[in-house]
Amino acid sequence: MIADRVRLARRKSGLSLRGLSAAIDGRVTAQAIGKYERGESIPSSGVLIALSRAMGVSVNYLMDTQDIEIQGVEFRTKTNTTARDRAKVETEILEWIERYLQVEAVLELDSAHWQCPIIPPRDLGQVHDAEQLAADAREEWRLGIDPIPNMTELLEEKGLKVLTVMLPDRVSGITCLVRRPSGLADLPVVVANDRFTLERRRFTLAHELAHRLIDTNTLSDRGEEEAANKFAGAFLMPREHLLREVGKHRSALGYRELIELKHVYRVSGAAVLVRLCQLNVISKSTLTSAYQTVARGWRTKEPEEIEPIDQRGQRERPARFERLCYRALAEGLISLAKGTELLRIPLPEVEAGLKGPQHGNAPDSQ
Repeated sequence: MIADRVRLARRKSGLSLRGLSAAIDGRVTAQAIGKYERGESIPSSGVLIALSRAMGVSVNYLMDTQDIEIQGVEFRTKTNTTARDRAKVETEILEWIERYLQVEAVLELDSAHWQCPIIPPRDLGQVHDAEQLAADAREEWRLGIDPIPNMTELLEEKGLKVLTVMLPDRVSGITCLVRRPSGLADLPVVVANDRFTLERRRFTLAHELAHRLIDTNTLSDRGEEEAANKFAGAFLMPREHLLREVGKHRSALGYRELIELKHVYRVSGAAVLVRLCQLNVISKSTLTSAYQTVARGWRTKEPEEIEPIDQRGQRERPARFERLCYRALAEGLISLAKGTELLRIPLPEVEAGLKGPQHGNAPDSQ
């Protein structure tokens, strides 16, 4: 409903009712905006356009043409999130999923293709059971024991909608369901914070996958978080493969060996150490010693990042939505203007993505 969308977008923008009225130059009063949010009246098209500009959202978003809503939003945070944080994230997800559904509808594709590896969600008696859950999920998806080269691509292939965006620093990841009308299946969505390193984003995606596979009624909130972390480590660093690489028992580990291991499994250096401790390859005292010597500072700053800041945007990005947009463009099902609207990038970039580098931009031949 328009009422819900206006309210959510205003919270995202951090504007009060009076502040929003002022932002649209008093076109309507704060009281009138309050009525829009309560569903007591509907803004005119002109007011709707003014509101969308002031709050930084599209008119289509405010009109809620697809009648979808987010439910079961669960934030993975370092600290408590504010109401504005939550509104900003939910607005981002809704806008993105609506564009995603638009292009899928144009291509006559079925969105609900989530190939859940564990049905129903598993009752875990204890946190340690997450180890077997990870092994069973990998077996169901026929992943073998090798490291996963691209976690984002894997989840997209299995039907999860994956989004990586710049979220508030306090938010590491989100999982939720998008409810659709007319009996259409719900869409599971996983979001990872693009402010964080690739190593952390991969772990977040595996952690969020775990929350889709664990029966939430079986563990305490803290226990479920611990189980999800254990699942993520086991899913990304399978026991058999890791033991083959490092041996069953170690009293010490060198810097370069740890760096090579984090690159093999594409996880953080700290995650490697924790996983080795979980498997009793190293003792807790050895783990503590590592953090004081070769791994000093690793819990706060990632050593030798896999995807340095100046290279982000090149690897392990959600690619399906963009690929579908260019498919629709190539087949003439949408216009360049529509492609720009869906992809949220300038027209020249859309044209370049469709037609390739222009001859005028090519290097001079020798």
